[in-house]
Amino acid sequence: MNRSILFRLTALAAAIGFSSAHAASPVVSPDALTKINPSALTANQTFDGFIVVYRNGSTENANGSAVTQNVNAAVSRAKLDASAFKATPSQAVSVAWKRKLSIGADLVRTNRKLSQNEAASLMQQIAADPAVVHVEPDVRMQIVKDITATAPAKPLAVGTSTPNDPSFQQYQWHMRPGTGESELIGADTVPWANLGGSNASAAWPNYDGTGVTVAEIDTGVTQHPDLNLALAASGYDFITDAATSGRATDGRVAGGWDTGDWTTVAMCGVNENSSWHGTHVFGNIGEITNNGVGMTGVAPGSQVVPIRVLGHCGGSTSDIVDAITWASGGQVAGVPTNPHPAQIISMSLGGQATCSASDVTAQAIAGAISRGTTVVVAAGNNGADTSGFTPSSCPGVIAVSSVGITGRRAFYSNFGNDVTIAAPGGGIYANDAGGGQQIDAGFIWSTLNDGATTPGNPIYGKMAGTSQATPHVTGVVALMIGAVQAAGLPALTPVQIQNALIVSARKFPITEDHPIGAGIVDAAAAVQAALNANTVAPAITLTSGVPATAAGNASDAITYSIYVPPGSTNFTLRTIGGTGDVSLYAKLGIPVAPNGANADFSSVKPNTNNETIVQTSPAPGIWYVSVVGVKAFANVQVIASYVAH
Repeated sequence: MNRSILFRLTALAAAIGFSSAHAASPVVSPDALTKINPSALTANQTFDGFIVVYRNGSTENANGSAVTQNVNAAVSRAKLDASAFKATPSQAVSVAWKRKLSIGADLVRTNRKLSQNEAASLMQQIAADPAVVHVEPDVRMQIVKDITATAPAKPLAVGTSTPNDPSFQQYQWHMRPGTGESELIGADTVPWANLGGSNASAAWPNYDGTGVTVAEIDTGVTQHPDLNLALAASGYDFITDAATSGRATDGRVAGGWDTGDWTTVAMCGVNENSSWHGTHVFGNIGEITNNGVGMTGVAPGSQVVPIRVLGHCGGSTSDIVDAITWASGGQVAGVPTNPHPAQIISMSLGGQATCSASDVTAQAIAGAISRGTTVVVAAGNNGADTSGFTPSSCPGVIAVSSVGITGRRAFYSNFGNDVTIAAPGGGIYANDAGGGQQIDAGFIWSTLNDGATTPGNPIYGKMAGTSQATPHVTGVVALMIGAVQAAGLPALTPVQIQNALIVSARKFPITEDHPIGAGIVDAAAAVQAALNANTVAPAITLTSGVPATAAGNASDAITYSIYVPPGSTNFTLRTIGGTGDVSLYAKLGIPVAPNGANADFSSVKPNTNNETIVQTSPAPGIWYVSVVGVKAFANVQVIASYVAH
């Protein structure tokens, strides 16, 4: 291939993200709701896989044959067995046990696909067994589909820049400071003030992510001379189903290579070329810098382990769960131990469903976090609240929304209180509008492949989406971890990393139309925050009803946390007594920004320390509480309480 710059810009369908059309969840009995998340039962899907979590010590938990017997009994109670289909025996449902997942759940498959209502009925009968803790369908997840350009870009002559990658200066606005400097990108005829950049370039003189391992869970990666593929063969293809993987037989194989995810109408209802999505994301994280070739990634010194979970028509929850476990150093039956466990997992994938702590994806993520792995995920491209999508609403993840070059929320970007931070993902249209003229400054530029179905030649191209915002944050986290390692400081926990991102985020240049996190990621500031012991100090744990004493100066922010169990009521946060003036902020699951900008609830009475936040029926989970000094304060009592049931 011509080693100047070749761009392939395929015109994919205008659809982005996941389908937003779905009927209401089926009716589930109140008793079953404690074990079933009905939001996963969307009307536009059918279901032939179910994941069941049995109680420790139960017969089924240790015996696949007992699981089969148990679930087939539920099939009978749901009136889906042969006796219920005497007139149409081919519709009779039977169940086979497939495997034990890494989190301890069991995967079973039915001999035919079930409708939404049939699946709901079966799951309720499975949940009726006292030995069952949780049951959910093994649904399909998809890439958070990016938008590609409608017209090709013209190749540019090799130029000079800092770094010396020839197309860094011409195209990668997203790597530079978001200070408002005017930039003319690619073939655009009008320059734009760059207010959305990640400021990665400011960190590179000192930090590049060396010594940090990132797992990219996606479609895998293709050969490309501008990528460090040293760990590609050490990755793994976790797709078990032959129709999804494209292999001749079911089963997983070594290597994180992308063999293509093209689709046909016969496969899954649409004709589409391979996306090479994982290759583009890989480049944004770790494309090689200062090699005189192509472009650059946010953390070019990091090592990326590609893990394939998405193929033809997407990928299954059960495979993704095992991939998360394996990526973070956990054990997966039948798969060799990961020789390069990741400090960061990046996932630009998802599906429609809320994610609670009991869901299997959340359990896998919790396991990864417990092993010290930070999990970064795309918020989604539906222009909707990310609370309705998984894994972006799973507890503990860093969910990333997208801004364009102007710093405005990209029109397609999901939003909401579950979002931690925003990053450059591309606004597509002039002025980051919701339509109009596409511009080169509206996209994120990275590595690609020109194959229509199977891999072809390595090239470069542009995409836009929260899929591209996510690897920017992933790369910044790699810079942070690398800086802490180089300084000989103790490793930061995932929560400390999340807090450092929040504290260091750059303010949005405008008032956003929806909440998309604490601000725009700033790589250089995030690195400094990670190196600051005060910034990354662990939250002070509160005990219900037991006061803590706070003191500080004006603008000081003291962070607390408290776990509120499910079913609790009358959750109350108070600051009382002492001297000075404080404000009180609270947020579920995510640390509060120093100015309280991302808080779910606040109490900011003037000239008093007596602040109160009350939630009669609080959502369960870890709540973060921030006491911020409006004036210097001392001897202020901080009290959190709830009524457990």
